Amino acid sequence: MSDDVRTVRAGRRTVDVHRPGKVLFPGDGDGDSAGERDGGAQERVRKEYTKDDLVEYYRSVAPFMLPHLRGRPLMLERYPDGLDGPRFMQKNTPDHYPDWITRAEVAKEGGTVTHTVCDDTATLVFLADQACLTPHRWLSRSDRGHGVDRPDRMVFDLDPPGDSADDFRAVREAARLLGGLLDDLRLPSALMTTGSRGLHVVVPLDGRHDFEEVHVFARDVAGLLSAGHPDRLTTAARKKDRGDRLYLDVQRNGYAQTAVAPFAVRARPGAPVAVPVSWDQLDDPGLGPRRWTIEDAVDQARSDPWAGLLGRGRSLGPARRRLDKLVG
Repeated sequence: MSDDVRTVRAGRRTVDVHRPGKVLFPGDGDGDSAGERDGGAQERVRKEYTKDDLVEYYRSVAPFMLPHLRGRPLMLERYPDGLDGPRFMQKNTPDHYPDWITRAEVAKEGGTVTHTVCDDTATLVFLADQACLTPHRWLSRSDRGHGVDRPDRMVFDLDPPGDSADDFRAVREAARLLGGLLDDLRLPSALMTTGSRGLHVVVPLDGRHDFEEVHVFARDVAGLLSAGHPDRLTTAARKKDRGDRLYLDVQRNGYAQTAVAPFAVRARPGAPVAVPVSWDQLDDPGLGPRRWTIEDAVDQARSDPWAGLLGRGRSLGPARRRLDKLVG
C-alpha cells in the first residue's frame, strides 16, 4: 500500500483514504482551534486540519449524524485542493463511486438527477476522502412512503447582516421570538448552530404536506414575525432591502433545496461544525455560530440535545388554523 493511501475501517467495510496528509484547512499558527467561544467576531488561532482529521471526525460522529442523513438526497460541497482551492457543488453521483453507496434518482425540470445518499459510516468516510467538507441534505427522504416530494423537516435560517457579537445577539433574540411563536402554534422545534453566522430552527413534520405547502407555511410564519418586529427582522430576499435587519430565510423549504446537515463541517477556517443545541443553551454566553469544531463537536453530540425530537413530526393542518387566527 502506498504511503499516500491509508485503509480505514468504517462499519462493516474498509475505505481507502488517499493523501491523508493533504491539508484541507490551513492554519495560521500554533494554538487552540478557531471555534468562537464568546459568540462574537474575535477568533482564536486557527489550527491546521488534514484530510485524515476530516475522516476521523466523520467516522467518530457517524452514530449521531447518520440518523439525519439516511434516505436523504445530498448535495456535496467539495474542496479537492482544500479551502484555498476551487469549490465544487456536486449533485449527480459520479460513475466511479462504489456500487455499495446508495443513490436516489429524483425529478428535475427536463429530466432527473441521481443524488448520493449517505446511509452508513463507510459512505460518510468515502465522501470525506473525496474532500466533501459539507454534505447538504434534502428536507425529505427518498426511502419513505410519503415520497421525496413531501418533506419531514421545515427549516428557518436566521441570517444576520454581519458577523459581530452584536449580530449574534440579534440571532439569539430572533430565535427566542420564533421559538415562542412556534410554541403558540404547538409545533415542536429545535436549534442548530450553522457553523457559519447564524442559527437554524428546525421543525419536524409528518411528511403529509408537499414542499409548496410547507414553504408557504414557513413564509407566513416568518412574515407574521417580521411584521411584529419590522425594525429588527425582515423577509426581504434582496440584501439591499434588508438594511441592518436579520433575515428570516425560508427558501430552503422548496423542492430540491438543501440545508446543511447536523454535525456537518463547514468550509471555513478552523473547521467549524453545524451542531444541534438545546433551547437552554441559547442563554449560554459562550454560544456562537462557530462554537464547535471537529475537535469537540462529538462531545456535544453525545449530550443528545435533540432527544426525542425526530419522532415528533406534526401535521401543519392544526398549526395552519392557529396561524390564520393570529394573522387575521
